[in-house]
Amino acid sequence: MPSKPGRLSRFWKEMKRRHVLRSLAIYAGTAFVILEAATIIFPRWDLPDWTIDLVLYLLILGAFITFILAWIFDITPQGVQLTKSLEEVVETERPSDSKIWKAATYISLIVIVALIIFNLAPIKQVKAGDIQSLVVLPFDNFTGDDQLEYFVSGMHASLIGDIGKVGGLRVISKTSSNTYKDADLSLPEIARELAVDAVVETEVMCLGDTICLQVRVLTPFPEEKLLWTSDYREEKSQILSLYNRVTRQIAEEVRVELSPTEERVLNDARKVNKEAYDDYLMGLYYWDKLSQESLNKALEYFNKAVEIDPDWAPPYSGLAQVWVGLAQMGFVAPEIAGPMILENLNTALELDPDLASSHYTQALVSGWIEFNWEKGEQEFLIALKLNPNDALSKIFYAHMLMHLQRKDEALSQGQQAVDLDPMNPLTLALYAVVLSYADQWEEARENTEKAISLDPYNYFAHLVLEPVSYNLGNKVGLMKSIRFCQPFEEEVYLSIEKILEEEGIKAAYAELISQLEILGQSSFLLPVHMANRYSFLNQYDKAMDMLEFGFEVHDQNMPYMASGYGMMDSLYTNPRFLVLMEKLNLPMPEE
Repeated sequence: MPSKPGRLSRFWKEMKRRHVLRSLAIYAGTAFVILEAATIIFPRWDLPDWTIDLVLYLLILGAFITFILAWIFDITPQGVQLTKSLEEVVETERPSDSKIWKAATYISLIVIVALIIFNLAPIKQVKAGDIQSLVVLPFDNFTGDDQLEYFVSGMHASLIGDIGKVGGLRVISKTSSNTYKDADLSLPEIARELAVDAVVETEVMCLGDTICLQVRVLTPFPEEKLLWTSDYREEKSQILSLYNRVTRQIAEEVRVELSPTEERVLNDARKVNKEAYDDYLMGLYYWDKLSQESLNKALEYFNKAVEIDPDWAPPYSGLAQVWVGLAQMGFVAPEIAGPMILENLNTALELDPDLASSHYTQALVSGWIEFNWEKGEQEFLIALKLNPNDALSKIFYAHMLMHLQRKDEALSQGQQAVDLDPMNPLTLALYAVVLSYADQWEEARENTEKAISLDPYNYFAHLVLEPVSYNLGNKVGLMKSIRFCQPFEEEVYLSIEKILEEEGIKAAYAELISQLEILGQSSFLLPVHMANRYSFLNQYDKAMDMLEFGFEVHDQNMPYMASGYGMMDSLYTNPRFLVLMEKLNLPMPEE
């Protein structure tokens, strides 16, 4: 006697008899095509991302509706009719228990489930509207002329600066981007290291009176995918407008809306004298190197650009920044640098009030030279509104907040600067100063050592290494800093090294100070740095003498005397110290 079929078996037979399986199979294939078409077409029509999700949910709802309709109705030669119940069907009309139909059932279900999973699963696949950060990789020079490399490098920096004006994007700074020049890394590897969503590649095809570029935007996850590409051909005199066009198109392609300020800044472009632009880019090339020799070369080229095109603001801004650098590094006395800074900065601001670099320099001047911290902060905020991705503005704003005893804000701005420029030794070393102010000396050491590993010849990073190493009792780091930063004869280094090993850090520091006092008879030494060293050895009267001298000659490092970086805590109650803090318009550290 044949066994009675189970409920599931009867259900499958009914599905087959009512043609539900066939309907679902056809529907699943059609739905998949519709969804794929929406994924391709909707972005081209600039429809928001949620419209694709809406299509998906409607298709899923449609699957249930298809099931119900196919169960209830049937298409016959006489038209659409209600499907007969199993009792009304004669034996010859009943379908056989075919394995083919069971396979069709499973295939239909698999297609529907795969459709849902494929579109709902949390797979990292970056689309245009998802892009919030990018890196502009160094330009490929396909002109065949290696002598134009400085120009190609300058164009790369200029485009980064232009795209950096878009506040809706985090744009990696040029120094960090340059570390990936000729790097043997895939785009996904670079993107992961820098934590960015997209990569911009640019090829320079011709470079003369006419400039030819091809720009590509690629998404790296889950694999490299070309999002957008465009070719440009422009006269060299219109290169500033070219940067603006590229920036606008990239913002449009990644669907970042420009603010009114960004619209205005990107609309403002002028013709530039070709020779002046060449000299300006050479000035930028040497300014980046930060040695005394390279800074002097930068002055030379910026001055040439000014002579050729005296109505163009950027070379004046470059001159002001170089003079600030020369004074800050102790290469030029403040009384010499000060007038040159103000003269060039005022001219730059008069010629172009929307030049972010000029407001950044004005912020430095207002704070570190004029001790007008309120104006300095206002200028930093203007600079960051004009270019929210300027890492230098952020890191020096962090230093200003440090002087104003606003620790949490200082750390936040410093971290943002490192996020924008994680491979820049200068940014890392400047952040180490902020960390030391927050009494995070071990983290300061890590950032300083990373800076030196990226650039073993970075003067400022080695300079910061001295107080960091002293605080941590790191003899190796201390000696490394002394050897790099102090111009002694070898026998002096050996003497300090011997005392360091036999008698310890304080004794070695006493010898260092003795040698620096001799050197100071013929060379200018930054007073605040000497005051730091005297303070380390509890020679407080000498430390105060140096601080008062520093104020007299306007040492731009004076604001750091109460930042914690110089470890002058023991002077905080000294009446002479309090007088200087009042003159600097700075608040005293909280207990």
